[in-house]
Amino acid sequence: MFPKVSGSEPIFRERKPPWLKVRAPGGERYTQLKETLRGLDLNTVCEEARCPNVGECWSAGTATVMVLGHTCTRGCRFCAVTTGSPRGAVDPREPDHVGRAIAKMALRYVVLTMVDRDDLLDGGAAHVAKTVRAIHRESPGLLVETLVGDFSGRTRDVDAILAAEPEVFAHNLEVVRRLTGTIRDQRCNYDQSLRVLQHAKAAQPARYVKSSLMVGIGERDEEVVEAMADLRGAGVDIVTLGQYLRPTPKHAPVKRYVEPERFEAWAEQGRAMGFRYVASGPLVRSSYHAAEAFVLASGGALPDRSPPLGPPDPGILPVESLVRRSVVER
Repeated sequence: MFPKVSGSEPIFRERKPPWLKVRAPGGERYTQLKETLRGLDLNTVCEEARCPNVGECWSAGTATVMVLGHTCTRGCRFCAVTTGSPRGAVDPREPDHVGRAIAKMALRYVVLTMVDRDDLLDGGAAHVAKTVRAIHRESPGLLVETLVGDFSGRTRDVDAILAAEPEVFAHNLEVVRRLTGTIRDQRCNYDQSLRVLQHAKAAQPARYVKSSLMVGIGERDEEVVEAMADLRGAGVDIVTLGQYLRPTPKHAPVKRYVEPERFEAWAEQGRAMGFRYVASGPLVRSSYHAAEAFVLASGGALPDRSPPLGPPDPGILPVESLVRRSVVER
């Protein structure tokens, strides 16, 4: 997952290039959703991560909700979420609460994400699955994306998520192969993540599978292309690429700010590889409403006529119409 900072910590600021500056979020829809989320006591990565796209996504009727608590059992060097031992604590009421709360927000698309929970026998898979079912029960027609951990590679836990029938199954590769051991927690593994994605696609070929990469953290351009090819080989349909931003001085430093032109080049290469959708840009995050708009436009499922690794559907919305955005000085 992309960098997250708890609301109580000071914001860490570094001088950034002009293409990373955005307008402060606002507007009637944004304000309404913000008040509703706080009133319903939901945890959103949108605010905790101080995501630069929060205004854009909320105004479009999408949001990312985090379940299974605030404490992650892993400690990746890009992520500032609290790390420690939750000691098996899980709120059994959370799935129903999330389902009812989301029903009050009139969303079109929700991303349901989680902290890693290695302290649980199933990594929290059953809890996530219950939450997906509660959302579908309370909000028929709402599309749900599950952005989950690797469950230590246990396919039975992946199957538990898939059985709840989210419209999109997502798991992030995060970084290129060479950087996995130094940037992600030692319990993470590049090939393990690929196997999780591959299993999800093979188990349910008609379901969208999605993954994301951060750049600017020390990778080489050719390594990004190699990682994209590995994701496509695993059957991933949707890929997002975005700029890594350092949440605090304790985290891995930014090695470079990647120019928008390079992101567009990667998008072109991704489309040539056969991804059904590529969202690539400095401000793109793993939960980004442009990619979600693609799923909404296609009805939440792959056409029956399309094989898992077939070419992109010519009827999909063009990437350029959803990903390109104006960057406004704050």
